[in-house]
Amino acid sequence: MYNLGVIFIKSFIPWIGGKNLLAKKIIPMFPDSFQRYIEVFGGGAAVLFHRERHAKTEIYNDLDNGLVNLFRCAKFHRTELQREISGYFNSRQFFGELKAKMELPGLTDIQRAAIFFVVARLSFGANMRTFGGQPRTLSADCLELVEKRLENVVIENLDFGELIKKYDTNDSLFYCDPPYISTERYYDKRFAPEDHLRLKAILSQIQGRFILSYNDSENIRELYRDFKIVPVRRQNNLSDGFYKELIIKNF
Repeated sequence: MYNLGVIFIKSFIPWIGGKNLLAKKIIPMFPDSFQRYIEVFGGGAAVLFHRERHAKTEIYNDLDNGLVNLFRCAKFHRTELQREISGYFNSRQFFGELKAKMELPGLTDIQRAAIFFVVARLSFGANMRTFGGQPRTLSADCLELVEKRLENVVIENLDFGELIKKYDTNDSLFYCDPPYISTERYYDKRFAPEDHLRLKAILSQIQGRFILSYNDSENIRELYRDFKIVPVRRQNNLSDGFYKELIIKNF
């Protein structure tokens, strides 16, 4: 039994659709026992970081190469990454320069990871596109905790179908947080409308168990009508009020 029940750290990087506010509602829905914990659409890994450990084997996955590179550098080259980030500062002009530099060839993995971290921190709503104009610190002191938390976590960069097939066993728990219906355009890595159908088809055939988070949509309610659906709500990060979501599971 590896569910220690101790809040460890928040995600170290803001991310579109991040689950910092919803993690404490999702985790109590986990089954009592499982040996593999897999975050299929890892993003900022808020649910992963919410406990010191979820299972004997833990896997973080995302299709975004820049995000995965940042996680790998935080795990394997934390000191160098902190040193690189320490040379950056918060300004609109600098943000624009870094955005233009992100895709240039010749950068080291550590340089690319540092730029990705800074652009995410300074952008509006973590959209990686527009300058947020907020007095955010670029301190990377939290990376020591991140390095420790990721010590035994496998980091993958696979399509969700390939990942689920690779790690599916009867003692696996998949947490899936795909791009929500009608929000696909906000992600750099394409997630097409048909991918919602592909994900459902794959999850319907797995040996293990899954927990899935989605926006509260009639299309999603209909698509997953044969599974347990729990409506929840969280505070909206970008405006006043609350945002309705669904937690769906096969157990």
